Amino acid sequence: GTTWMQEVVSLIFSNGDLTPVQTIPSFDRVPWLEQIRSKSMLETRASPRLITSHLLYRLMPKSFYTSRAKVIYVIRNPKDVLVSSFYYHGMASFVENPGTFDEFFQKFLEGKVMFGSWFDHVNSWWAIKDNEKIIHVSYEEMLEDMRGVLLKLSDFLGKKLSEEIIEVIVSQTKFCNMKQNKMSNYSLVPETLMNQKKSQFFRKGICSDWKNNFTVAHAERFDLVFKQRMKEMNLKLYDN
Repeated sequence: GTTWMQEVVSLIFSNGDLTPVQTIPSFDRVPWLEQIRSKSMLETRASPRLITSHLLYRLMPKSFYTSRAKVIYVIRNPKDVLVSSFYYHGMASFVENPGTFDEFFQKFLEGKVMFGSWFDHVNSWWAIKDNEKIIHVSYEEMLEDMRGVLLKLSDFLGKKLSEEIIEVIVSQTKFCNMKQNKMSNYSLVPETLMNQKKSQFFRKGICSDWKNNFTVAHAERFDLVFKQRMKEMNLKLYDN
């Protein structure tokens, strides 16, 4: 969902002009806060700057907490996150080999994966959900009603979008179109780093793919851990 949101926000700020998403790779267009190379890129850009991050709330830079920065937090069914992460680990050479699905499943539940525990991450950002500078958007919501998401985001970001611009963004951010866009599908990354012959970066773009990968035992185990870890969070989107 992160790459998807990068595309959406890029188009909101370009007022539907496709030039940025067709000429600038997403990792340069909306650079990662965690990457050293991003520092020099961001310092030369005029405000508002678009930045991506996978950091927990408590790990954000100190300046963030007193800044006027707005955050769009993308959340997705953790079972689908697990499956997507498994295939990503299998094609990206710069992360740990996932091993078997059973092995990765256990690592995910224990938070021993890239970016750490999904449960810790979501809890950290959900705890401040009432902050007016933060908005939560689900992957499932984007898939079901992108137009509604655009209206919500445009209001949050203070950007007025015409119906024509909304239609352009909805069309450009469809899975089939993004999958063909070299600026977004990571095909520009050398095969030695991301071997898309093993698994494509844009794999399916659907909800509930976990059902094609989990056994009954996997689902029962995951549900148990989910209820234990998320019991203080009023989030019922993914309790089945």
